[in-house]
Amino acid sequence: MCSLFAVNTSKENNMKLKVLVLITSIVSFCVSPAIAQMGTESSAANTPRLNTTDRFIPVIARNGMVTSREKMASQVGVDILENGGNAVDAAVAVGFALAVTYPQAGNIGGGGFMVIHLAEENKSIAIDYREMAPSGADRDMFLNEDGSVDDNRSKYDVKASGVPGTVAGMVHALENYGTMSLKEVMQPAYDLANDGFAMYNYLQSSLNGRKERLMANEAAGKAFYKADGSSYNFGEILKQKDLAWSLKQIMDGGKDAFYKGEVAKRIVADQETQGGLITMEDMAAYVAVERPVIVGEYKGHKIITMPPPSSGGVHLVQIMNMLEEDDLKSKGHNSAATLHLYIEAMRQAYADRSKYLGDPDFTDVPVDELTSKKYAKLTRALIPTDKSRRSTDIAPALNILAESPDTTHFSVMDSHGNAVSNTYTLNFSYGNHKMAAGTGIMMNNEMDDFSVKPGTANGYGLLGGEANSVQPRKRPLSSMTPTIVLKDDKPFFVTGSPGGSTIITVVLQSVFNVLEFDMNAMAALAEPRIHHQWMPDAVIIEDGVSKDTKDILIGMGHTIMPMPFALGSLSTIMYKDGIFYGAADTRSMDAAAIGY
Repeated sequence: MCSLFAVNTSKENNMKLKVLVLITSIVSFCVSPAIAQMGTESSAANTPRLNTTDRFIPVIARNGMVTSREKMASQVGVDILENGGNAVDAAVAVGFALAVTYPQAGNIGGGGFMVIHLAEENKSIAIDYREMAPSGADRDMFLNEDGSVDDNRSKYDVKASGVPGTVAGMVHALENYGTMSLKEVMQPAYDLANDGFAMYNYLQSSLNGRKERLMANEAAGKAFYKADGSSYNFGEILKQKDLAWSLKQIMDGGKDAFYKGEVAKRIVADQETQGGLITMEDMAAYVAVERPVIVGEYKGHKIITMPPPSSGGVHLVQIMNMLEEDDLKSKGHNSAATLHLYIEAMRQAYADRSKYLGDPDFTDVPVDELTSKKYAKLTRALIPTDKSRRSTDIAPALNILAESPDTTHFSVMDSHGNAVSNTYTLNFSYGNHKMAAGTGIMMNNEMDDFSVKPGTANGYGLLGGEANSVQPRKRPLSSMTPTIVLKDDKPFFVTGSPGGSTIITVVLQSVFNVLEFDMNAMAALAEPRIHHQWMPDAVIIEDGVSKDTKDILIGMGHTIMPMPFALGSLSTIMYKDGIFYGAADTRSMDAAAIGY
């Protein structure tokens, strides 16, 4: 047994040093017998050595790992892995489970992006299941008669919903890259909806915070609150029978049940009743699309990430290219010199985003140019060493012709070396706060992610142009950045985050923390983060960055904005020396990394 003891501080200095060494040795052993045992186990043959000295310790597993924003959904994924499923099977199961247990962002009424790496084929795939504008949408649909933008309509009106893509995306992934049946991977989600689960802290708080808007919609009020209008308390069982019905329809009838069958009929009937735009033809016409992944090269690693209509992958690689020749490690993690470079590179990337990024099926997106090393050198040369620039002086620099904090992300890795990074969303928390009657499905408000009027900011303050204008059957631009980092062509680090416009910069810093500053999976997301998005011309800096560093940045001309919220909620997995290291963000209540 370990015990603590007092030290006589009157001893001579050399004795103090000896005692300090002794204390360090004892504390290293006594902090956790389990951790100490891990260290002794490392001497066994073929057993990797585990680092037990880090300040932030990730979850450790030998066979696979799932990390998501909600622990019941994470456990669903692990159960699938333990029952012989691969990473794709587990990811699809988690995606459907989050629609039940994390309804503010987990969904079958929204859409998103999935990046998959298949070990056996050494192949990476990007699945675009972003929502699509209905055929009745038009570029001026959210403008007032005087040409001004009606923010309320683009965010909360029933017309704010695009055609959902999640079901098509999940089914496409499972049918093409999974090993289990749709019924097998959806059964846990159905059980959670039909039998219910105990109300947990974060969901209780979220539902209470959105109660007025949700209660204004009869179906949502019925689903999330008691018959007398009161809220469910912690530990009470929440059942979602209408959602269970929808899930059962999909389990039995596949994606056609959602896009052509009874679920589609109920969604469209609700749209007609409420004055929405989505028709049966729109639902039937929806398809998930496979697109070539974006592949960046950074100091011996491959950055596998999402192409447009996500802007995330393009600008993640763009910023990393800009800073590749800088010795960030010697400048110091979160030093003023390092943060200055981050800010200026972010500033350029978001300026480019405003002009060039959109749905590649409707506009030519200069992906190769934006992610080229040549362009990175050009834009890096414009960054001054000792002072900030003003965003009004920065423009999209190519010489060519012309998302809510309550998005959610999950990461999965299996024992075969397969990896999935998935980010999906309703846009705002609970989308437009409208549930399709009789389905239990919250509808998205993704139409706000279009540039409703070029040059006018959306709900996240992002500016956009013609490339992201509203058009029928078009997919809105997104900042979601599901990413897999390969080392020696094998998954090394899987990462992603919610956070609206901040997603790109949050994911960027998690990758830099691992590749530049040698942090483990937990430390990489526990450190304070920053964000700059060109406009508004200000940087958000989380608590934890020193006042001295902030003062230096202010002295260089940077404007620091009061921190309105924590930046992102990363779900990461690292695979190193035969061990899975999982981490759920310390900023997130009830998130969980679970391995086996």
